[in-house]
Amino acid sequence: MDKVEFLRKTPLFASCSDKTVASIADVAKTRQFGAGDRIIREDSQSTMGFYILLEGEAEATRGEHHLADYAPGDYFGEIALLLDDMPRTATVAAKSDVKVLAVTRWDFKALLTTNPEIAVDVMGVLAQRLAATDRELSS
Repeated sequence: MDKVEFLRKTPLFASCSDKTVASIADVAKTRQFGAGDRIIREDSQSTMGFYILLEGEAEATRGEHHLADYAPGDYFGEIALLLDDMPRTATVAAKSDVKVLAVTRWDFKALLTTNPEIAVDVMGVLAQRLAATDRELSS
Protein backbone atom coordinates (compact mmCIF):
# COMPACT_ATOMS: atom_id res chain seq x y z
CA MET A 1 0.00 0.00 0.00
CA ASP A 2 1.42 3.42 -0.88
CA LYS A 3 1.58 6.36 1.53
CA VAL A 4 -1.41 8.22 0.06
CA GLU A 5 -3.64 5.15 0.26
CA PHE A 6 -2.54 4.45 3.83
CA LEU A 7 -3.06 8.05 4.95
CA ARG A 8 -6.49 8.14 3.33
CA LYS A 9 -7.48 5.20 5.61
CA THR A 10 -6.17 6.96 8.75
CA PRO A 11 -9.18 8.46 10.60
CA LEU A 12 -7.37 11.76 11.23
CA PHE A 13 -7.12 12.41 7.48
CA ALA A 14 -10.35 10.75 6.31
CA SER A 15 -12.12 14.09 5.82
CA CYS A 16 -9.18 15.78 4.08
CA SER A 17 -9.13 16.38 0.34
CA ASP A 18 -7.07 14.19 -1.98
CA LYS A 19 -4.72 17.15 -2.52
CA THR A 20 -4.17 17.52 1.23
CA VAL A 21 -3.52 13.81 1.74
CA ALA A 22 -1.06 13.85 -1.17
CA SER A 23 0.70 16.86 0.37
CA ILE A 24 1.06 15.04 3.69
CA ALA A 25 2.37 11.93 1.93
CA ASP A 26 4.97 14.04 0.11
CA VAL A 27 6.54 15.26 3.37
CA ALA A 28 6.14 12.06 5.43
CA LYS A 29 9.32 10.02 5.89
CA THR A 30 9.36 6.27 6.53
CA ARG A 31 11.34 5.24 9.63
CA GLN A 32 11.87 1.92 11.36
CA PHE A 33 12.38 1.03 15.02
CA GLY A 34 13.21 -2.28 16.69
CA ALA A 35 11.23 -3.90 19.49
CA GLY A 36 11.94 -2.03 22.73
CA ASP A 37 13.15 1.16 21.01
CA ARG A 38 11.73 4.42 22.29
CA ILE A 39 10.18 6.34 19.44
CA ILE A 40 9.28 9.28 21.68
CA ARG A 41 10.75 9.94 25.13
CA GLU A 42 8.68 11.75 27.76
CA ASP A 43 9.96 15.28 28.55
CA SER A 44 12.30 15.33 25.52
CA GLN A 45 12.29 17.79 22.63
CA SER A 46 12.04 16.46 19.09
CA THR A 47 12.17 17.77 15.57
CA MET A 48 10.01 14.87 14.43
CA GLY A 49 6.52 15.81 15.39
CA PHE A 50 4.00 13.22 14.41
CA TYR A 51 4.05 9.49 13.72
CA ILE A 52 1.60 7.15 12.02
CA LEU A 53 2.17 3.45 12.67
CA LEU A 54 2.42 1.50 9.42
CA GLU A 55 3.48 -1.88 10.82
CA GLY A 56 3.93 -3.39 14.28
CA GLU A 57 2.73 -2.39 17.75
CA ALA A 58 3.72 0.35 20.20
CA GLU A 59 2.60 1.58 23.61
CA ALA A 60 2.41 4.96 25.32
CA THR A 61 3.29 5.49 28.97
CA ARG A 62 3.63 8.49 31.27
CA GLY A 63 5.91 7.64 34.15
CA GLU A 64 4.71 4.22 35.31
CA HIS A 65 1.17 4.69 33.93
CA HIS A 66 0.12 2.84 30.77
CA LEU A 67 -1.81 5.25 28.52
CA ALA A 68 -2.47 3.50 25.21
CA ASP A 69 -1.57 0.71 22.81
CA TYR A 70 -1.05 1.47 19.13
CA ALA A 71 -1.59 -0.72 16.06
CA PRO A 72 -1.20 0.02 12.33
CA GLY A 73 -3.16 3.12 11.38
CA ASP A 74 -2.87 4.67 14.84
CA TYR A 75 -0.92 7.89 15.34
CA PHE A 76 0.89 9.71 18.13
CA GLY A 77 3.03 12.78 18.73
CA GLU A 78 0.41 15.17 17.41
CA ILE A 79 0.83 17.64 20.28
CA ALA A 80 4.35 18.43 19.02
CA LEU A 81 2.88 19.50 15.69
CA LEU A 82 1.11 22.48 17.16
CA LEU A 83 3.07 23.47 20.25
CA ASP A 84 6.64 24.64 19.73
CA ASP A 85 9.22 23.71 22.34
CA MET A 86 6.77 21.78 24.51
CA PRO A 87 8.37 18.68 26.01
CA ARG A 88 6.88 15.34 25.02
CA THR A 89 4.00 14.37 27.31
CA ALA A 90 4.55 10.60 27.12
CA THR A 91 6.99 7.90 26.09
CA VAL A 92 6.04 5.76 23.10
CA ALA A 93 8.00 2.53 22.76
CA ALA A 94 7.91 -0.15 20.07
CA LYS A 95 6.44 -3.41 21.39
CA SER A 96 7.58 -5.16 18.19
CA ASP A 97 9.61 -4.11 15.17
CA VAL A 98 7.70 -1.14 13.74
CA LYS A 99 7.59 1.01 10.64
CA VAL A 100 6.16 4.52 10.88
CA LEU A 101 5.51 7.55 8.74
CA ALA A 102 7.01 10.63 10.43
CA VAL A 103 6.13 14.27 9.74
CA THR A 104 8.31 17.05 11.13
CA ARG A 105 6.81 20.07 12.88
CA TRP A 106 8.10 22.50 10.23
CA ASP A 107 6.74 20.42 7.32
CA PHE A 108 3.37 20.23 9.07
CA LYS A 109 3.29 23.99 9.67
CA ALA A 110 4.08 24.60 6.00
CA LEU A 111 1.14 22.36 5.06
CA LEU A 112 -1.16 24.40 7.31
CA THR A 113 -0.64 27.50 5.20
CA THR A 114 -2.22 25.80 2.18
CA ASN A 115 -4.44 23.24 3.97
CA PRO A 116 -5.84 24.83 7.16
CA GLU A 117 -8.49 22.12 7.57
CA ILE A 118 -5.74 19.82 8.87
CA ALA A 119 -5.35 22.04 11.96
CA VAL A 120 -9.04 21.72 12.83
CA ASP A 121 -8.84 17.92 12.64
CA VAL A 122 -5.63 17.75 14.70
CA MET A 123 -7.04 20.08 17.39
CA GLY A 124 -10.09 17.83 17.71
CA VAL A 125 -7.85 14.81 18.15
CA LEU A 126 -5.76 16.69 20.74
CA ALA A 127 -8.84 17.46 22.80
CA GLN A 128 -10.01 13.83 22.69
CA ARG A 129 -6.57 12.47 23.57
CA LEU A 130 -6.06 14.88 26.47
CA ALA A 131 -9.45 13.95 27.92
CA ALA A 132 -8.68 10.23 27.57
CA THR A 133 -5.27 10.69 29.22
CA ASP A 134 -6.84 12.57 32.13
CA ARG A 135 -9.36 9.74 32.60
CA GLU A 136 -6.60 7.09 32.46
CA LEU A 137 -4.39 8.89 34.95
CA SER A 138 -7.33 9.52 37.31
CA SER A 139 -8.28 5.85 37.55
